[in-house]
Amino acid sequence: MNVFLLSKQFQAVLIYFLLITFSFSLRAADSPLLIKNLGEGHYMVRINTNQKFFLLPVEETAPDVRISMIINNEEVKWLDVRLAMHKVDYFVPVDISSYSGRTISCKFKLQTNDPLHTNFSPENTVCCKEMRLSDTFDTANREKYRPTYHFSPLYGWMNDPNGMVYKDGEYHLFYQYNPYGSQWGNLSWGHAITKDLVNWKHLPVAIAPDALGTIFSGSAVVDYDNTAGFGAGAIVAIYTQSSDRQVQSIAYSTDNGRSFTKYENNPVLVSEVCDFRDPKVFWHAETHRWIMVLAVGQEMQIFSSPNLKDWTFESRFGEGQGAHGGVWECPDLFELPVEGTNDKKWVLLCNLNPGGPFGGSATQYFVGSFNGKEFVNESPSKTKWMDWGKDHYATVTWSDAPDNRRIAIAWMSNWQYANDVPTSQYRSPNSVPRDLSLFAADGEIYLKSAPSPELLKLRDISKKRSFKVSGTRTVKEMIPGNEGAYEIELTIKNQHADIIGFRLYNDKGEEVDMQYDMKENKFSMDRRKSGDVSFNENFPTLTWTAIESGRNELKLRLFVDKSSVEAFGDGGRFAMTNQVFPSEPYCHIGFYSKGGSYKVDSFVVYRLKP
Repeated sequence: MNVFLLSKQFQAVLIYFLLITFSFSLRAADSPLLIKNLGEGHYMVRINTNQKFFLLPVEETAPDVRISMIINNEEVKWLDVRLAMHKVDYFVPVDISSYSGRTISCKFKLQTNDPLHTNFSPENTVCCKEMRLSDTFDTANREKYRPTYHFSPLYGWMNDPNGMVYKDGEYHLFYQYNPYGSQWGNLSWGHAITKDLVNWKHLPVAIAPDALGTIFSGSAVVDYDNTAGFGAGAIVAIYTQSSDRQVQSIAYSTDNGRSFTKYENNPVLVSEVCDFRDPKVFWHAETHRWIMVLAVGQEMQIFSSPNLKDWTFESRFGEGQGAHGGVWECPDLFELPVEGTNDKKWVLLCNLNPGGPFGGSATQYFVGSFNGKEFVNESPSKTKWMDWGKDHYATVTWSDAPDNRRIAIAWMSNWQYANDVPTSQYRSPNSVPRDLSLFAADGEIYLKSAPSPELLKLRDISKKRSFKVSGTRTVKEMIPGNEGAYEIELTIKNQHADIIGFRLYNDKGEEVDMQYDMKENKFSMDRRKSGDVSFNENFPTLTWTAIESGRNELKLRLFVDKSSVEAFGDGGRFAMTNQVFPSEPYCHIGFYSKGGSYKVDSFVVYRLKP
């Protein structure tokens, strides 16, 4: 027998055995995480643990990896995660507490054929070295731009507000949510509640994807009369599910929104049209039935139902009406009184993307009548915008708000750059809540958006001044302890100035410049030098709106937070919302005039604290 040859054979067998062993686990045999390489961008992770979270490392520039969680050979959950290949940007938690004591097999599959990512294997990627198990997940704020008093998710991506309903002293806010990354994906309904529209309590994900698809936008109602048979007073959510097609489904809660049960006969409404989404449902007392307004391509379709399950088509609205630069989305339909009259009008909110007045996303609205079947716009030749900034989209209102109030909130971003803004722990806040009403001007009826009175509770210390501006006037250090969250109330009396201007700025030379052009009858906000504007070419912008002519007294409220400025003119007769990303807070304000002077009759700054 050739001993040397035997030695070579033994070496080969040994090397093969070691390679197989390595491919089956990068960790010790007694590790609760066992990793098996399946080749060509596939591998498996077996979990044996009683710990609550499976923490996954994310790299935002990496491609998606589909993770299928399997128990007893059945897929119980799936998610897409941009797993870290070269570096870890942050971690996201997968809650596995409901599978405690059971073996979970996770199948990982790379979702791209890009040759740049052919080395996606356990031994070549950071994620397999960094993924871990834990009983806790740190949600402490690590973001300099996280707002102080605007709602934002603890972590992950957020876009459209959904399912907003008031019940038993609680305002429910559901929202489009990705719990597994700070970019769009894995759409579920996140959930938070508030009793005062200011202080929020975060709750677990309310509605997660299933075999019918991910959970897109929708609404919720309280079924006080048990028309659906889920129980009197049940909260019923009506939402779009998206996979290859878009369909409408429902789920119900009998514990005030803490948990939802999906209707076993979903979907309840289908269509042959691709863009078929965002149901807004409300009870129409006059016809004693539920009404659904649905965004379908570039029109709104109206359906009715006696029980939230069986829906009948009634009418369509949209052709030749308003702006059509993009797909219509996120409708809302409600009735409001007209200030100073005994009249009431119906308002149809219509969000569209793209096609906003300054590019990308925006909210338009129509004023008219609704008879339970059809909506009729009384000004078909006009396009009316709810907000004149770049960052006010997917606006919807709370159902069943007390005292017949109509309270709106919006996603404070724009699809042109929503995935690119310079945050990573989370992306996107909401606007401040706004009470809506109607007013008449120049023979037209317009929507007023006034900051909700609950925001007054945020006010902490304040300082009031008055002075005349002829040329320039600077107020340094507007308020002590300024950390970037404050409100400014301005009352200005014009004394023949052509331009009434003021700019918020910091010591880095970053500024937001606002001005009233009294000759052109315009108010504008310029954020082109506001701080970091380099992340997307569509972000540096000047936005503007027309104002009523002949007004010598101007009133303005500015809500400034760490990454946004919201302007409300004359009690909300115009609104303008823009994100900003300064390297440090705007602590100073500089006033200026052109062509004359003006008096700042009242200049009050309030530090805002939740």
